[in-house]
Order: sequence, then C-alpha cells, then structure tokens
Amino acid sequence: MTKKNLVLTVSAVLILSFSLGTYAYKQHRVKTLGFMAKENASTFVREHSKSLGPDEAKVYLVEFMDPACETCAAFFPFTKQLMAAHPGKIKLVLRYAPFHPGADQFVKILEAAGKQGKYWETLQLMLASQEYWASHHQPRPEQLWQILPQAGLDLDRLRSDMNDPAIARLIEQDMADAKTLQVQKTPGFFVNGKPLVRFGYEQLQQLVESEVRAAYPNQ
Repeated sequence: MTKKNLVLTVSAVLILSFSLGTYAYKQHRVKTLGFMAKENASTFVREHSKSLGPDEAKVYLVEFMDPACETCAAFFPFTKQLMAAHPGKIKLVLRYAPFHPGADQFVKILEAAGKQGKYWETLQLMLASQEYWASHHQPRPEQLWQILPQAGLDLDRLRSDMNDPAIARLIEQDMADAKTLQVQKTPGFFVNGKPLVRFGYEQLQQLVESEVRAAYPNQ
C-alpha cells in the first residue's frame, strides 16, 4: 500500500468512526432523556414554568428559549402553528436558557410582566420587535423599554417586580436544568422528553407529529 493510499484509508476510517460515534451519542441521548422524562419529569417542567395548552394534553413540547435569540423568535409562530394543527393535544412549556449577554434581564422583564397578567402579550411584543432591541446579539434594553407600554404594562411596577429574588432563583433553576439536559443553544426542544436531535422546522414537525400519533392512535 502506497503512503497516499494509507493516508486515504486512515482518513476514511476516522471519518466513519466519528460518524458512528456521533450517531451512537445521539441515540444514547434520546434514550437517556426519554427515561429521564418518566423518572424525573420536573427536570423538563417546573412548577414555575409558563405554558400554553391544556394540562390533559398527552404531548408536551418543552422549549428552552432566550428572549434575545433570533431563532427563538423565528420558531415561536411555528410552534403555535403545530399546536393549532393538533388542537387540545399539545401543551407548550417554556423554559429559560438566557445564553446571550444580558438576556437574563429580558427574562426578568417577562416574569415581572407575568405578575401583571401580561406575560404572553409581553413575550409576543418582545419577539415581534426583537430586531429593534436585540439585533445581531447586541441587546439595547433602552429600546425595549420604549416599546413595552404597548403591552399595557405599568413600567414602574415592572422595574420593581423584576428585582424579585424569586425570579433570579427561577432563572438559576432553568439554567441548571438546561445543563442537565445538555442544552447548549437556543431554542432547545424536547417532545415528551425526546430531544430534537437534528434541528429544523421539518424535523420538529416530524417529532411532534410522531408523538401525537403515538399518544392518540385512534384519532
């Protein structure tokens, strides 16, 4: 065997080994997290977690999100479309993974807005206007504060409530759970404990619909 052929053979073996190792890791992660969903459901859904959809839904779509994440903003309408396509069967649960600089402050704004009963209105407003206050990962809180009145918020109360230590503890818990679940970027999706291994709109839809069919076999 010539030196050139030896190098090509070794390279091919290394590539194959890496591919097989990556596949095995992904399969192991799916099995591990699926087991964890049954044995330790609180890692996926905490008492403080905000959610949309009925409690009796058999498909839980858990999303670790960052309000300053552009991809999160892009996927939010899509997750609502998935829910609309399967009415009453999907419960969306939001968790926080504020990886972007200063993003924890935006989470605090959201949670404080929730104290005024304006959580979802504020989230919708924040995501729709994200390009003005968090474009290209450059947060500009002052721009957001100019927009927040559109959600019908009492800004003085909002500034006070966002300093509640309970909110800081909530963020710490979500970040700890994100680490346990190996969430390294946002949005991080899990459907009934199964992670979205290959990221994309089509892949998420396939995973959700697979779980819907399994949970509602006669419908």
